[in-house]
Amino acid sequence: MPGIDECLIEVMRLPGARGAAVVDWTSGLALGTIGESPNGDHEATAAETAEVARMAAEQPVFAQAETPTGLPGPPAPAVEDVIVTTAPGYHILRFVETAFDSSVFLHLWLDRAEGNLALARIRLGEIAERLVLA
Repeated sequence: MPGIDECLIEVMRLPGARGAAVVDWTSGLALGTIGESPNGDHEATAAETAEVARMAAEQPVFAQAETPTGLPGPPAPAVEDVIVTTAPGYHILRFVETAFDSSVFLHLWLDRAEGNLALARIRLGEIAERLVLA
C-alpha cells in the first residue's frame, strides 16, 4: 500500500494535474506536496483548502444518518469530496478514511483545459482508498 509520496506521484500522472497535496484539515498543515501551488505557497494553500474542507465536513446538512445499505454499522463518511471550479481549473478535495480520526484529504489542482474532471475524481478516490498514513 502506498504512502503519501507515492500517492502524490500517482496523482500527478493524471492528465492536467498541476499540483497536489495531502492535508490535515484540522490543523491546516500539508503532510506532503508535489508540483505547483495556485498561489505559489504550498503551506498557505494547505491552510486555505483546509478551511473549505472543514466547512463542508462539519455541516450537519451533509451528515449521513445511516449506512448506505440501511443496515446497522458505522455510517459512511458524510462528505466524499468537494469540487471547486475556477476559470483556469478545478480543485478537488478528496477526504481520506483512516483508522484514527479521518481528518486528512487529498487536494488536486487540475488544469481546466488539459484535465478531465470526471476521470480525476474517480482516480483520486481510488488513490485515497489505497493511501496509507504512517
